[in-house]
Amino acid sequence: MSTYCIVTDERRCISCKACEVHCKVKNAMPVGIKLGEHFTEGPVPGPNGAPLYRTLYMPCFHCEQPECVDVCPTGAMTKREADGIVHVVADDCIGCGACLEACPWHIPQWNEDGDKAVKCDLCMDRIDAGLKPACVTGCTTHALALVGQDDPRYEEQRKRAPQRVLAER
Repeated sequence: MSTYCIVTDERRCISCKACEVHCKVKNAMPVGIKLGEHFTEGPVPGPNGAPLYRTLYMPCFHCEQPECVDVCPTGAMTKREADGIVHVVADDCIGCGACLEACPWHIPQWNEDGDKAVKCDLCMDRIDAGLKPACVTGCTTHALALVGQDDPRYEEQRKRAPQRVLAER
């Protein structure tokens, strides 16, 4: 499991999708590829009966035992030991697409520009530099936060996010 997790504060999120835009720009992704995806559901009845929108930003979950890593024949899809971030070593990717088929969350995507798999790596270059991921930095309402395992939101997000994604797909 990754040391990090991106959590969404639904009370602050206005579904502007700045998170997606900042991710795409930082990672120079072409049209059609989203390394992180923002979901909006609603309106749904809120706790007091008033309608509300539910929101969630979904980057890669950086699974404890990532199936995308297990099926990669070259080791291009790899998990960092230090923090559990799953990422693609582009020079080692042969474009077989096995990771795209293996991931139950459909996180790895096919980049036709380089004929290689791409995926969210939590902007590990930024994390290594002591910065936050682009999606978190670009969030206009500060609804996104990068948290560690010691934050109580970490476990809650790891539990509820996959359930929400499955319900919305």
